[in-house]
Amino acid sequence: MNKNILVGQSGGPTAVINSSLAGVFCGGKELGAEKVFGMKYGIEGILKSEFYDMDELLKTEKDIELLKRTPASFLGSCRYLLPQPEKGNEIYEKLFKFFDEHSIGFVFYIGGNDSMDTVKKLYDYSELTGKDVKFIGIPKTIDNDLLITDHTPGYGSAAKYIATSVKELIRDGMVYDLKSVTVVEIMGRDSGWLTAAASLSKGDDCEGPDMVLLPERPFDADYIIQKAADIQKSKKSLVIAISEGLRTSDGRYICEIGRKTEKDAFGHTLLSASGAYLASIIKDRLKIKTRAVELSTLQRCASHISSLTDVNEAFMAGRDGVKAAFEGKSGEMIIFKRVSNSPYIMKTETADIHNIANYLKTVPDNMISKDGIQITGAFREYALPLIMGETEQYISYGTPRHIIAKG
Repeated sequence: MNKNILVGQSGGPTAVINSSLAGVFCGGKELGAEKVFGMKYGIEGILKSEFYDMDELLKTEKDIELLKRTPASFLGSCRYLLPQPEKGNEIYEKLFKFFDEHSIGFVFYIGGNDSMDTVKKLYDYSELTGKDVKFIGIPKTIDNDLLITDHTPGYGSAAKYIATSVKELIRDGMVYDLKSVTVVEIMGRDSGWLTAAASLSKGDDCEGPDMVLLPERPFDADYIIQKAADIQKSKKSLVIAISEGLRTSDGRYICEIGRKTEKDAFGHTLLSASGAYLASIIKDRLKIKTRAVELSTLQRCASHISSLTDVNEAFMAGRDGVKAAFEGKSGEMIIFKRVSNSPYIMKTETADIHNIANYLKTVPDNMISKDGIQITGAFREYALPLIMGETEQYISYGTPRHIIAKG
């Protein structure tokens, strides 16, 4: 069988996606891969025959360590929807011709739900046509919404950044002796895992957010505004954490109310300004000062505050993905299985990609309070181990040093 490896990154990046890339590279070298190639801008780049020789990019151990600390997708990313696999399809023929020309026997795709759909389709085509190439998905998403796996690499670091930012915003909101509401908009289209992380700001030095609103519960403006008014009877400064994907009971995203939105290549509505909408209606009805803060892409690229647990597990996912492929597995994704919470112990396994791609894991009911505006201790027990540990940075001219793919 061909021994070369091809690895790509797809979808939105994370603070630790490159740690998984480092894991694939190191795992491949340890197990005797002749060459490791990197897709330039994901599967879309391979359709243009654009790729990197990873040996030319990662020449020293320091390069590997810098890669693990560099945010965003080192190889470049894409949002490319493959068609359904069928014999003779021109796109698949082009891809598999590239695999054959470069002696590629193993393909690893680091990404979230849409990326796992790509892995599934490539595997299905290989089965349909008898191509001897192994395909393994390496999970990556700050949304933490992939099925079967306990959690996904990238989530812990984003959660750590969100909890830290919300804690700092709570402090900032208490500066003035006046009534105010700060609405913090956090990523999360259909699941509230990221927004729930705002509750991790709570401790003996912080009360945490006054409300945490997830897409798992329908948005009711009258109910939320009344809750805000009730809370302000005993405290002046409120902080409300909300998911960008909040929807009304009829299924409309609140960011669509009164404005036009666009869609991406996969047909997803591009979400923004949910926080601004809620802040504006609170201001109008309660006649108080409001502010909307949109964390946006900061929550997925803040490698300066990445979780050490997350960095290490992302590397492990990449390395163990190579091991699984070299053992003959294909059409699978690396998953995490929690062995113990105290002490925190995690191990990897693999699961059939068909049971993961295009499915959604949402925040379970036992992690959401009965009134729908807070997060329970069950979530804290689940999420707290994922944000533990700090990653030592290489500093250059006062800021963290990164590594860049040249050429």
